[in-house]
Amino acid sequence: MEAVFSYIIGLGAAVMMPIIFTILGVCIGIKFSKALKSGLLVGVGFVGLSVVTSLLTSSLGPALSKVVELYDLQLKVFDMGWPAAASVAYNTSVGAFIIPVCLGVNILMLITKTTRTVNIDLWNYWHFAFIGAVVYFATGNIFWGFFAAIICYILTLLLADYTADHFQAFYDKMDGTSIPQPFCQGFVPFAIIINKFLDKIPGFNKLNIDAEGMKKKFGLLGEPLFLGILVGCIIGALSCKNAQELVDKIPYILGLGIKMGAVMELIPRITSLFIEGLKPISDATRELIAKKFKGAVGLNIGMSPALVIGHPATLVVSLLLIPATLFLAVVLPGNQFLPLASLAGMFYVFPLILPITKGNVLKTFIIGFVILAIGLYFVTDLAPYFTQAAQDVYAKTQDAAVNIPANFDGGALDFASSPMAWIIFHLTYSFKWIGSGILVLITLFLMVLNRRAIINYQKENKNK
Repeated sequence: MEAVFSYIIGLGAAVMMPIIFTILGVCIGIKFSKALKSGLLVGVGFVGLSVVTSLLTSSLGPALSKVVELYDLQLKVFDMGWPAAASVAYNTSVGAFIIPVCLGVNILMLITKTTRTVNIDLWNYWHFAFIGAVVYFATGNIFWGFFAAIICYILTLLLADYTADHFQAFYDKMDGTSIPQPFCQGFVPFAIIINKFLDKIPGFNKLNIDAEGMKKKFGLLGEPLFLGILVGCIIGALSCKNAQELVDKIPYILGLGIKMGAVMELIPRITSLFIEGLKPISDATRELIAKKFKGAVGLNIGMSPALVIGHPATLVVSLLLIPATLFLAVVLPGNQFLPLASLAGMFYVFPLILPITKGNVLKTFIIGFVILAIGLYFVTDLAPYFTQAAQDVYAKTQDAAVNIPANFDGGALDFASSPMAWIIFHLTYSFKWIGSGILVLITLFLMVLNRRAIINYQKENKNK
């Protein structure tokens, strides 16, 4: 089973997801040609997103490495990026069984009315496998690995239900969908608290700066395209050691700026492919569930956050936080992680924060700044345990993507910086039975609350 799943996951999201969605589409009654087209559009979307994010990291990587060298930055946690983290997660005993186990949990929760999310975002199940794998290698016990993964999955579904209505109200064309991805959902409770705190500051709640407002007020300066060019040029200039090199590298600096502008402009266009491909699958799944599943009123289809990362506010805030996060990585005492390959994962911090801030760029930036400052410490703290898992996978697969350089630990911004990952890990690993008991009690309590909310919602809609 482990070999079979490793082979399937090894195909990558761009191949795996079209196959899954084509089969799923046929199974739920869509014509083969339509299901195939939907699956291929999703695959093309993943390819496009991979190309654009690779452009981001391959272009910024050398410049940022030069900055690290120039300023003699001593940071000992090597950034492996989310593709390597996903490979580590799926190529373990926990990862091999994570999809059937989590699907079983999802079905059980639907039957017991403790969730209203049908999670078909199968590729992002690697996040659950990730926390499970890290706990498994830290404890040496696969039971604890699966326990951590399942708890993370249940909490993610509960948060997906909680945020679904706000998510659908904020984004266009997202009716009947939710985002059961733990990296995004893990920041929601903290974003709510920080947002409420900011609203209590006199006059701050009147500073409503959204992406469209920036365009109107600043014109070209407020466009994500122009901001991308500006940030790219600044980072390129910082990689020069003197004025003469700055002059000599003007073509390189301008080229880096254009590439960053291209990333900002292309991501929204690529995410439209995801929407076009996933909509027929989502609609057909919802219709089938409504017919076959008793009490299906209000059910949502769990989708990838890739659907909405092209929102202008996400692009602007993510771009501004790239240099801000690098600054934090350098100045924060005790931090050992410098994000380079992980910078592409920055876009996934904000899909569920924007509905909380109502797209306010300033508030979203402040929340992101605080969250990422804390997240750098989480990555540093989890790095030794992540390294254990990565070394085991490399020994078995010889996959160069998971090979950590000597004298370094491995880390990744995407899921290791999430509060959810850190809390679940330490309650499970550091506090064993007591911590696990706390997790179970909290999870059961939230499931009961969610069940009540679902039943009340269904009663209200029956009476209409």
